[in-house]
Amino acid sequence: MTAFHTHRATHVLFVEDDDVIREATTLALERDGFQVTAAPDGLTGLTAFRADRPDLALLDVMVPGLDGVSLCRRIRDESTVPVIMLSARADSIDIVLGLEAGADDYVTKPFDTAVLVARIRAVLRRFRASTAPEEDGAPMSFGDIAIDAEGMEVTRGGERLALTPTEMRLLLEFAASPGTVLSRERLLERVWDYEWGGDTRVVDVHVQRLRAKIGQDRLETVRGFGYKLRA
Repeated sequence: MTAFHTHRATHVLFVEDDDVIREATTLALERDGFQVTAAPDGLTGLTAFRADRPDLALLDVMVPGLDGVSLCRRIRDESTVPVIMLSARADSIDIVLGLEAGADDYVTKPFDTAVLVARIRAVLRRFRASTAPEEDGAPMSFGDIAIDAEGMEVTRGGERLALTPTEMRLLLEFAASPGTVLSRERLLERVWDYEWGGDTRVVDVHVQRLRAKIGQDRLETVRGFGYKLRA
């Protein structure tokens, strides 16, 4: 008797109120091998998230009921699952609010499905890397911050910190070069897998979020250049 082993498809929660975009994007993601649960509003999305525990949440900013930013905050209260926001305007304050609420990345509408899939795969790589031990992950400490790269744990004054996968990847990037100024462009390339361009606000907001957890003075801004970890 032949045994068949099936690889579990990556499960995406997609919250979008526009019927055409929701249905077309769902079909495109399913063609790319993703399992998709689609919801037309934030409250339905939150219920689906709690019931299904997806691998990634894809949230439109302007959904009715519970908006995308508030939904992202609710998800972050109970999970470090990757979150990507969708917004119709690249300059929207909603993008910054979404990143501050805990989103890992964003994509502007209208989007090419291939671009969206690339962003999804990139954030999933970060998430999987953050839950896998680092090779030669010797413990590191910077003041009261201790980083156990093998155990993927960070403590401050002995208290364990809850970092999202992107925050963890960002901290490890700084920890690999303490005292060295890292440009926003380098961080976008190394942490977010942007091979060209990218929005540096994504870096700035994540640095703010990381500072709130590891200490405001631990990451220094070098104006005009980037950031560095104080050794």
